Amino acid sequence: MSFGVYVHWPFCAAKCPYCDFNSHVRTAIDEDGWVDAIGRELDWTAKAQGEERPLVETIFFGGGTPSLMTGKSTARILDKISRNWRMANDVEITLEANPASADAARFADYKAAGVNRLSLGVQALNDADLKTLGRLHNAAEAKAALALGQANFERVSLDLIYARPNQTDAVWRAELKEALSFGTDHLSLYQLTIEPQTPFALLHKNGALVIPDEEVAAGLYETTQELTEGAGLPAYEISNHARPGSESRHNLIYWRYGDYAGVGPGAHGRLSLKGRRMATATQRLPERWREAVANTGRAFAEVAKISDGDAAREHLLMNLRLAEGLDLAAYEKRWGTRPAAEKIAALVNEGLLTLQDSILIATPRGRLLLNAVIAKLLN
Repeated sequence: MSFGVYVHWPFCAAKCPYCDFNSHVRTAIDEDGWVDAIGRELDWTAKAQGEERPLVETIFFGGGTPSLMTGKSTARILDKISRNWRMANDVEITLEANPASADAARFADYKAAGVNRLSLGVQALNDADLKTLGRLHNAAEAKAALALGQANFERVSLDLIYARPNQTDAVWRAELKEALSFGTDHLSLYQLTIEPQTPFALLHKNGALVIPDEEVAAGLYETTQELTEGAGLPAYEISNHARPGSESRHNLIYWRYGDYAGVGPGAHGRLSLKGRRMATATQRLPERWREAVANTGRAFAEVAKISDGDAAREHLLMNLRLAEGLDLAAYEKRWGTRPAAEKIAALVNEGLLTLQDSILIATPRGRLLLNAVIAKLLN
């Protein structure tokens, strides 16, 4: 089973109004001190795994805005990981970047540190929508950052948000065609959702922010599938598209329900410790997290055993997001259970699932209704 390490850098230059990620704005950051604390939590996590530690196949710097870190800090964290675990020869090392913090020297430093994949959060390709989304960059700066990323890294992923206020199919179609023309090997295309406790949630509640309704959003999703497939970047997961062989290996660990360590404020993990499947979650507030690490070497707010039943449900929930589907034979071997045959048959008859040689796959229509499909399988 593949193993990855997720490192959360929680700081941003500004908080986007749609974002519910664990990100925080601070006027001054003791970067060396924060990196020291991440290193201590990595040490604790590796020690908890014991002597038979898995091979690290992927590392992902997420946030927040990891591209606010220096290349030196990135190198220090990677060195700490390599001291605690064996590293695969072809380890995938991804760093999320914001176009507003992109520059040639910084990207060169990340590459020198070992980063070999860049995930660039562009989100929109026109200035008006970027302003609505609270982004600090404009469209020209986004395109310049993308060109800089492609000049430094062999693998680059581009993020866009669709189903934005007043967005029509024609507008999205033109924007996505432009995004596909840049030639990246991976696109993450997310539908805008209104998350609780965000400024967008309040605006939406008051009628000041209107987003496309479900029917329009479904049409935008279908347009997304049409254009990406036509360009040779089909969806391998509901919101992620790649040329064959260019999928995010780190995210595949999540969706295939593998093991991953999560360190840094608010990071989540799934670890096999002494034969038990464990869920970990760290303190969300950065200062509280750092204080706990200073006192105990780690800042886990939760380290809880996941029952086989809950693990089986999580696995099903994640794996059916993938175009490759779920291998029911392997699933049953791992968890000792599988969804009831009559429930699968009913969903197949509805055109929401297909079942071939023990592989259960959500159809295109099933992906649109995946939450309902999974609920029917599990209840």
